[in-house]
Amino acid sequence: MTDELTENYRGAFDGSLGFGKAPALILVDFVAAYFVEGSPLYAGVEDELASALRIRDAARDAGIPVIYTNVVYQKGGADGGVFYRKVPALQVFEAGNPLGRWPEGLEPGDGELVISKQYPSAFFGTSLSEILSKRGIDTLIITGVTTSGCVRATCVDAMSYGFVPIVVADACGDRHAAPQAANLFDMNAKYADVMDERTVIEYLK
Repeated sequence: MTDELTENYRGAFDGSLGFGKAPALILVDFVAAYFVEGSPLYAGVEDELASALRIRDAARDAGIPVIYTNVVYQKGGADGGVFYRKVPALQVFEAGNPLGRWPEGLEPGDGELVISKQYPSAFFGTSLSEILSKRGIDTLIITGVTTSGCVRATCVDAMSYGFVPIVVADACGDRHAAPQAANLFDMNAKYADVMDERTVIEYLK
């Protein structure tokens, strides 16, 4: 972001949240569609996945909850609504399509929660908020794809439901650098604390 933009936001969007006392980690939509060349959603986000996996290892070592999301539609997308109509590439997430599977190395472990959703936010139409509240979670560490889409929607809803969103810049990816940078900047300004992988892992330790 340019110095001019940073200066424009100064004084209006300077707040920070910091970590809470009871975090959970969420890995948003890290599925094969974003890693298989030829997929309409291919984003080349292998480095971001590697970062998220290192954070997951630290979260497991720390004994904090690890949550995964994926997108699953009925055949024909009858449960996809306007989102499915707007983004034809979402057809790859119809049940049974191999592009909806977990990439190698990301398979959820025993006792780790999987949230299947139909819309951008991990909260919309799911039980995520209730689950986090019942477990006493106050902070949601967010990784995933894409930064401008489902990561951002999950971040905004996390804040709206009263959870502190920590967005890990190294572990969130997009298909182009411009929306990646713009959305990280905007989330950090208005909704979340955007941090790097090293800072988050040190916190988890």
